Amino acid sequence: MRVSYHPGYVVELPPGHAFPMRKFSELHAILVSQGIVRTHEVVAPHEAEWELLAGAHALAYLAALRDGSLTEQQVRRLGLPWSPALVRRSRLATQGTLNAARFALEDGLGGNLAGGTHHALWDGGEGYCVINDVGVAVRHLQSTGEASRVLVVDLDVHHGNANAALFADDDRVFTFSMHGARNFPLIKPPSSLDVPLDDGTRDEAYLRLLAEHLPRAIEAARADLAFLLAGVDVVAGDRFGRLALTEAGLAERDRLALSLLRGAGLPVTITLSGGYASSPHRTAQLHASVYREAVRVG
Repeated sequence: MRVSYHPGYVVELPPGHAFPMRKFSELHAILVSQGIVRTHEVVAPHEAEWELLAGAHALAYLAALRDGSLTEQQVRRLGLPWSPALVRRSRLATQGTLNAARFALEDGLGGNLAGGTHHALWDGGEGYCVINDVGVAVRHLQSTGEASRVLVVDLDVHHGNANAALFADDDRVFTFSMHGARNFPLIKPPSSLDVPLDDGTRDEAYLRLLAEHLPRAIEAARADLAFLLAGVDVVAGDRFGRLALTEAGLAERDRLALSLLRGAGLPVTITLSGGYASSPHRTAQLHASVYREAVRVG
């Protein structure tokens, strides 16, 4: 299984910052050391071109991002301090998702060891999300004819607000979001299909709802490509999660989602999305679940 990864996915943040930046390099090390991904299957992306990013973002936002002229309010909303390195990592990760989608179209499965930044809106970043990588990839693949109808399956604990908004008027893109009903973001524009969850939802209820609703999304989407945003902030103890899945429940979630998508004949692009466990290493261990299950499902 080919995956996108670049050492530039990791940049320095201020001490004590809540975002577990080292999870990307930790995940790469785990997958390679455990043989889940072989070294020659790791493909380094280049920085996505600015013209490519304009498929999902306003030119004014991209200009401010490029030259470092974001307002204080924009930086607060983003939750990350601006730096040239942050801009570079965001462009690398965005290209990584586009590359992973092409791996999926060729091989059935492809992954990005980053991405799933589903809060990056048309006019600005939000919630640690600088650029909407899935939005950029979908728009580009549609423009080139590489993919027409797309299913976005968002299993992060936080609602996929930016994708819901970006694709609201595009009936070729079906957005499915299964998320904490009372969690971030406050404003949740409707996805094609939303499955809100109560705080404290455990394995049995979560898996029952996923098994009930994901087949509906697959049938309605009539897609030729799927993106799976496999956030691990659904696991009990996550700093921002509020749900109560076990590690075994997370593995079953990933197995079920991948089996349903691949069973329907869909190429699947895997991205990470969120995860805020006790340490970056622990977060990376949880992120490894979806790649372990992807190899098993095939």
